Amino acid sequence: MGHTEALTKYVTHFVDQLAYSGVRHVVISPGSRSTPLALTFAEHSEVKHWVHLDERSAAFFALGMAKQEGTPVALVCTSGTAAANYYPAVVEAYYSRIPLIVLTADRPHELREVGAPQAINQIDMFGHYAKWHHDLALPEEDNYLYARRHAARAVEEALNNHKGPVHLNFPFREPLIPDFQLEGAWRGDERPIPLAVKGQPRLAHGDAKQLFERLAKKEKGLIVVGPQVDPSLAEAVTSLASRLGVPVFADPLSQLRTGVHDKRNIIENYGSLLKSQEIGREMVPEYILRFGAMPVSKTYLKWIQKYENRIDHYVVDDVIGYREPAGVTAGYIWADPVELCNSLAEYMPEGNVDTSWLQKWQEFNNLAKAKMLEGPEDSLNEGHAVMYLAEALPDDSTFFIGNSMPIRDVDSFFMSTPKRIKMIANRGANGIDGVVSTALGAAANGQKTTLLLGDISFFHDLNGLWMAKKKRIPLTIVVINNDGGGIFSYLPQAKNPKHFEELFGTPLDLDLALVVQMYEGEHERVHTWEEYRSALMKSSQNEHLTVIEVITSRDDHVDFHESKWAGVEKAVLNREDPE
Repeated sequence: MGHTEALTKYVTHFVDQLAYSGVRHVVISPGSRSTPLALTFAEHSEVKHWVHLDERSAAFFALGMAKQEGTPVALVCTSGTAAANYYPAVVEAYYSRIPLIVLTADRPHELREVGAPQAINQIDMFGHYAKWHHDLALPEEDNYLYARRHAARAVEEALNNHKGPVHLNFPFREPLIPDFQLEGAWRGDERPIPLAVKGQPRLAHGDAKQLFERLAKKEKGLIVVGPQVDPSLAEAVTSLASRLGVPVFADPLSQLRTGVHDKRNIIENYGSLLKSQEIGREMVPEYILRFGAMPVSKTYLKWIQKYENRIDHYVVDDVIGYREPAGVTAGYIWADPVELCNSLAEYMPEGNVDTSWLQKWQEFNNLAKAKMLEGPEDSLNEGHAVMYLAEALPDDSTFFIGNSMPIRDVDSFFMSTPKRIKMIANRGANGIDGVVSTALGAAANGQKTTLLLGDISFFHDLNGLWMAKKKRIPLTIVVINNDGGGIFSYLPQAKNPKHFEELFGTPLDLDLALVVQMYEGEHERVHTWEEYRSALMKSSQNEHLTVIEVITSRDDHVDFHESKWAGVEKAVLNREDPE
């Protein structure tokens, strides 16, 4: 068997097995050494290939696709520093449990560490952040089944337990062009390797009953649902909360604030309420049952730290791990969250339990909601920008939320709605890089998608807009432009005016209209609420890139938020107590 035949069968069987195992998308960045993989993916009818010139943006684009679909997406790049540009997205994929299959082309072994051009050490280059890494053998006679087995394992490793990225490194010798007409290429008579089957972890009957008995002894319980993407959890957890008669703190990324499930126990304004030391002291629960990752609200984290000794904490996770960044003592329940809710519900009668504890949380939440949604001021602000955006979001759409202040403003100002809206963000490593590309990846399936982010985050990923132009992906981007990093205004360094603007405020002073024009998008800069609502309404009908730039002031940013929190505290503490 000659070189070309060995190379061809090696890459065709590898790619074909990925397709058989469920990989439907690959994002390719151009390069020479990756030619065998790039051409083979382009030839395969069951895998759609997307070409992105910038590897950093390409990796985040793939991340967004995998986040939206819940299935592995492949990445292909050439050798050298191209692969290093994947690093930020690989880190985010690891911490947010998103399956990526990273395929890096490499020089053959004889060209490594001898000064060959475009050759760096790519062995295990992502370290801890790749769940599994393998430096593959060179394509040689009859080792195409070896390639197929590793393709099957790559998908299984990406999906197994803690979902995440895997990395396969491919050394290729020249010539690099496969011959797809060769007999024995593709699947041929070879049997594909079936995907491994995994069951759901479930508590034993006795363990579930014991947990129920512990919870039933306490009157003041609390369910907390942090960032998670399983749409079936909403019905299961709200049903459990109704039977227990306890409130549910619903993070904006919990998928509980949107949809048609019962929301009577949902508390959206816990972050604003707990800003008050007095309210926090009055409303300490006896136990917390938490699903998903830690909520966005830092106020919640500090609250449970302060009252750790008075609260029994339980963290539910379908993966064995220790996701408890507050550092409180917790009991870990490693089981499928939906199955756990259903198992606990078996010990309770059907129907809704109404307790004074739940009623008080509901009353507080309604008072807080009224204050947070109180009519907007004349000047634009982040809070009402979120409120009007929530009203304008279409049903059956995706809302992608940027980090830093946008996710915190969504936490504070996005209230429950019956609209079916998937709310997602890059909350694994919480970075502001790659957000545009991730949102575009999420929008690539054609579902209407809206992105909210700040001007600094928008600047970080301008290259990502190229994919919107190239593939005509419709995306509405709302940019909160306060000419710098607004979140730093809340930190102690804001009191040092001598260096604050240069080191932290970092005003961009850029005309974003020119950037959007370069990528053939539609741009509208708004200065009034009427202009903003009109722009949102118009964007919902667009089938192209639309950027709405909302001009706000960092000078008013902190005062606006603090006045809202003070209003919430006053409304709750000055209420007429029926007791």
